[in-house]
Amino acid sequence: MNTPCATSIPAALERLLLERELHQVLIAYALLCDGRDWRSIGKVFSEDASAHYGGRHLPDRAAILGMLRNNLGGCGPTQHLLGNLQVEVTGDAVTSRIEVRASHRGAGEKKDQTYDCMGHYRDRWTRTPDGWRIAHRAMVVALEFGSRKLLGPPP
Repeated sequence: MNTPCATSIPAALERLLLERELHQVLIAYALLCDGRDWRSIGKVFSEDASAHYGGRHLPDRAAILGMLRNNLGGCGPTQHLLGNLQVEVTGDAVTSRIEVRASHRGAGEKKDQTYDCMGHYRDRWTRTPDGWRIAHRAMVVALEFGSRKLLGPPP
């Protein structure tokens, strides 16, 4: 039987704990979006976070929150599914990639319309006193179905 040497077990456990913590933050993001729980933005993004969503630069956490509110606040139910998390640690730098499928249904007159977006998030992480948070996010869209026109701000 091939067993890891005793000195590699703490490093392996440390890595698993890191991956678990990042995964929990990513779940918090999906729940924030789907539950429109805007107050939870600090559980996901650092105070000085920035992002690129589909080529749109968002310079700070307030801009990220504004984009989420303006896109999701006026549409119907959504479901953000995340999977295949990959984490890379290089020295003190932590980055990740996770695949995303975001499904959206319209609201009101657009309730019969849908918009699905598939791609991945590339995140750079920072350690804060409250745990790991996303310092920068880049969303890469691979496929889209339906119309983005059902996205919009709350009425």
